[in-house]
Amino acid sequence: MHVLIGLGNPGAQYAHTRHNCGFEVIDRLSRMWNIPVDRSKCRGLAGDGRLDGERVILLKPQTFMNLSGDCVAEALRWYKIGPQNVMIFSDDIDLPLGVIRVRPFGGAGTHNGWRDILLKTGSDRFPRVRVGVGGKPPEWDLADWVLSRFSPDDQKLMDDAFQRAAEAAECFVRHGIEDAMNLYNRK
Repeated sequence: MHVLIGLGNPGAQYAHTRHNCGFEVIDRLSRMWNIPVDRSKCRGLAGDGRLDGERVILLKPQTFMNLSGDCVAEALRWYKIGPQNVMIFSDDIDLPLGVIRVRPFGGAGTHNGWRDILLKTGSDRFPRVRVGVGGKPPEWDLADWVLSRFSPDDQKLMDDAFQRAAEAAECFVRHGIEDAMNLYNRK
């Protein structure tokens, strides 16, 4: 079994913002695999399906970004699964716009959602896909930047990034994190 979790903020006012990249990837996987993400589970919206006979759970926390650890910790307990079988998708201001980075584990960096996950689960061993949203311009407040939407031209670049992140997730489920890293960590 694999649990795939996309970080974001619930509510229409946050839809398609930089901080909701994780939700965008889960929505893409939902369509690709025909797994509706519409049931309340583990303080999030969940979908349950199969990929090549493997059980796959898609999950979008509804706890707001800074409390993402509540949902992730509950999912670990509910599904009786270790961090190595969970992949988490998030935005990253330290990566250029549209770049994805697949890693087997890591720290929180500047991301408050990740900070909460590491605190509440006691682990940093989660495979992850970070989606670059670009650094904030000097005149912007960080919170305003991550809650802003992409320009139409940037959205095209991001749609490609979301697709590559979803494909990396499929590779992770089918072949493992090493193959996902080798195939999707390209310049």
